[in-house]
Amino acid sequence: MDRRTASLAACGVALAAAIAVPFVASRAEYVLDVLFLVFLYGAMATAWNLLGGFAGQVSFGHAAFLGIGAYTTAILTQLGISLWIAVPAGALLAGAFSLVIGIPAFRLRGPYFSIATIGIGEATRLIALNWTSLTGGASGLTLATAPPLIVQYFAALALCVVSVALAAWIKVSRFGYALAAIRQDPDAAETLGVATTVAKTQALFLSACLLGVAGSIYALHYLFISPDSVFGFGTSIGLVIMPIIGGLGTVTGPLLGAVVYTFIREQLAATLANADLLAFGLLLIAIVVFEPRGILGIIDRVRSGKKPPPEIAAVGDG
Repeated sequence: MDRRTASLAACGVALAAAIAVPFVASRAEYVLDVLFLVFLYGAMATAWNLLGGFAGQVSFGHAAFLGIGAYTTAILTQLGISLWIAVPAGALLAGAFSLVIGIPAFRLRGPYFSIATIGIGEATRLIALNWTSLTGGASGLTLATAPPLIVQYFAALALCVVSVALAAWIKVSRFGYALAAIRQDPDAAETLGVATTVAKTQALFLSACLLGVAGSIYALHYLFISPDSVFGFGTSIGLVIMPIIGGLGTVTGPLLGAVVYTFIREQLAATLANADLLAFGLLLIAIVVFEPRGILGIIDRVRSGKKPPPEIAAVGDG
């Protein structure tokens, strides 16, 4: 059995297990709630990875798309509009917003682009905070009802599967090769005929649409949203942390990062204020110093029996 076949088989087993969990797990409500977060965060991290990992365009403002999806769904459902319309509307509005900001933002490169995305994310938060007639301002919006937890669970699972499948397809497609070329050297990519701005805008659009759906599911799960909860800078940082932990620019790395991220938040956030932020900071330092490829890099190293490169080993010995 070759590696690709083994990977597909493992994915099939994992998916079958995820589908079976609600029907066989003890303490089903707690298990579903935790796995719901894993799948939702996994989808969100994978969405960010389409741009930040595949194309190397590190964005610190992706919470804007999550917030747009969440608020669109919350507002439309309050008006009595069906979820079958509200959720796609949130995705499309997030995607449309990505086109509006993407074209001017992609005129910037490297840290200048990243800084610009911070401003975009903060601007959307402030708009939501001050547009009280539509968003409720600092008081936020409260949804009256939500689908049963098992429905939310399968919605998050479906979004995660779609996100990972899309990432896997892009990775081996001509579009994915164009994004990889942009990540390596944008000028060289343009010389080879890659329309870099178009490719980056397409990746941003797909990323934004997926995050718009994630925002809708988030709102329906928690039944309350506020500018700080969905547009906050901490949310954007979380989207960056997960792919780095798991393996930046890979297909399954963001999902592995989501598992670690969820575990740390569940164990530390509720017991000690900001302890999860300290843990994430220390973890990121360890990854950058010892294994920049994240968890997948560690797994590959263990499988192959390779030692760290000399400069990394020297740092570790010190």
